[in-house]
Amino acid sequence: MDKKVITTNRKAFHDYNIFDKYVAGMVLTGTEIKSIRKNAINLKDSFCKIEDNEIFLYNCHISLYEQGNRNNHKEERVRKLLLTKKEILKMHSKIKKDGYTIVPLEVFLTHGFAKVEIALAKGKKLYDKRDALAKKDQQRDIERSKGKY
Repeated sequence: MDKKVITTNRKAFHDYNIFDKYVAGMVLTGTEIKSIRKNAINLKDSFCKIEDNEIFLYNCHISLYEQGNRNNHKEERVRKLLLTKKEILKMHSKIKKDGYTIVPLEVFLTHGFAKVEIALAKGKKLYDKRDALAKKDQQRDIERSKGKY
């Protein structure tokens, strides 16, 4: 599959334990897709919500298109994501039953279309975050001692 990664949400990997992943299409306007192609998108504080059996992406910042006119898009508008009804119902049941949340992980282009990879996740506790950072530091020290850095 021809896939060009535009941006990743590194904060999501730090703050959440990631479980099931899904790939969803995005409903965008013309100036939004042009801005995405210029890597002008930020997923840092974004999240997804299910409303009326549809899934929406909130707080996703797509910068204004420089060559756009007065019909340019709003930077942080709510964007609809495209998934099958079966996938949405499965996610909705896990959210209600197990307390998961939906976070976007990355935005990528495939065959000219913008897609977002979303995941069911649970928030990490503070001690889990510290433990993950300690393991990462240990791994970095091991790699450095081997001479890979």
